[in-house]
Amino acid sequence: MKLEEIKEIIKKYYRKNEKARRILVEHSEKVKEKAIEIAEKNRELEPDFKFIEEASMLHDIGIFLTYAPSLHCHGKFPYIVHGYLGREILEKEGLKKHALVCERHVGTGISKEEIEKKNLPLPKRDMLPISVEEKIICLADKFYSKMQSKEKSIGEIRKGLLKFGKDKVKRFDELLNFFNYPQPR
Repeated sequence: MKLEEIKEIIKKYYRKNEKARRILVEHSEKVKEKAIEIAEKNRELEPDFKFIEEASMLHDIGIFLTYAPSLHCHGKFPYIVHGYLGREILEKEGLKKHALVCERHVGTGISKEEIEKKNLPLPKRDMLPISVEEKIICLADKFYSKMQSKEKSIGEIRKGLLKFGKDKVKRFDELLNFFNYPQPR
């Protein structure tokens, strides 16, 4: 898939929402750069660089359907569902592998057990990153908020994830360790 094709998919869904599209693309570009950096340092895992670039650009395509006014998104769904809504969009586009990245990148992934226990408005299934590429994009995404272009520190990420539970921080640390990501001592 060419970059122009990715831009056309984004334009198709964000045609009437220029501000949200700009936020989405800027965030996705940062995530893509970080994901490629992580993949470069883990070549022995044989990551698919082309897929990482494509999926990084599309991982948040579902945000326009959510109610997130700070992102200029005025949909009817809570933000937590943007991943599985993105999956549905990309499946309709025939991008089944990319669609899984959408669903599995939210937070540090969401387990079926967590969905049931917290009664989250999500389909009752595991939404945890599985492939190397899914894990790379999930990790890279944590370094950038959609509202700031500055990269977050590991401490800032952990602090933000802690609001959602210690298990989120644990999964984040597992991703850092899996990719031998340098951590402050």
